[in-house]
Amino acid sequence: MLDPGFSKHSHGFRPGRRAHDAIVEAQRYIQDGRKWVVDVDLEQFFDRVNHDVLMGRLAKRIGDRLVLGLIRRYLEAGVLVNGLATERHEGTPQGGPLSPLLANVLLDEVDKELEKRGHAFVRYADDCNVYVRSRRAGERVMGLLRRLYERLRLRINEAKSAADRAWNRKLLGYSFWVAPGRVVKRRVANKALATMKEQVRLITKRTRGQSIRQVCDRLRGYLRGWKEYFRLADTPGIFADLDEWIRHRLRALHLKHWKRGPTIYRELRARGLTERAASRVAANGQRWWKNSGMLINVAFPISYFDTLGLPRLAA
Repeated sequence: MLDPGFSKHSHGFRPGRRAHDAIVEAQRYIQDGRKWVVDVDLEQFFDRVNHDVLMGRLAKRIGDRLVLGLIRRYLEAGVLVNGLATERHEGTPQGGPLSPLLANVLLDEVDKELEKRGHAFVRYADDCNVYVRSRRAGERVMGLLRRLYERLRLRINEAKSAADRAWNRKLLGYSFWVAPGRVVKRRVANKALATMKEQVRLITKRTRGQSIRQVCDRLRGYLRGWKEYFRLADTPGIFADLDEWIRHRLRALHLKHWKRGPTIYRELRARGLTERAASRVAANGQRWWKNSGMLINVAFPISYFDTLGLPRLAA
């Protein structure tokens, strides 16, 4: 009932539209010469939605007063804080099934104004990026967005928003770079890479008391989802480096499990290391990370991790 009227540049929480569509559209704008982006972050958007403003926009689309009444009650449903019910006067329920749709209803007004003025932009939920050809144009658009959001009683997070070169900003976990021939390509944003590494460190933490197989089982689910989301990245070298880094951590985990020098020596010899190589590793058995980057690649080759079901990001 509501969705067909939304902007074609709105990609979040809509049937047949995905984050990948927004990323590809943004890449096309940059390739066409719009190398500046107005990257806007709304301050605590889902917590700050004004109920009266939202209901006013809904009333223009929905004529059924019963439905409008139900939505109003949904918005005003109390929340529990330390076991006590508190009233809600602004914001939408966190994780509520209607909240993303209501966000699109509220922000569609901004989308339509940007379309009317001929701007190239993409929006995914409360993330909006407008692509322009110069800093001066970007500053004008930023001023426009401040006015438009102010009408909706929304605030821009000035610390996280900027008119900047497109490759200095990120969009939905991706960023962009210019390859030889001035071809604009996609990569995983630095922040997304850091978040991924932190999650892998947590899963492979050497004090969790898990077997290698259990660790690989947990990694499998996480890495498959991560790889699918970032499959648009044009940086196979980074994925290959991540693969090696993850295997490095798992080899260190093996050494940690074996603990004592004699056990390390015996296990490595059984896995094909020479007597000299096994002795060198065993003699420094507590230096898990350094040892895992030495000759034990022979004991734990890539094929070993394949048998444990560990996905290859670069494959």
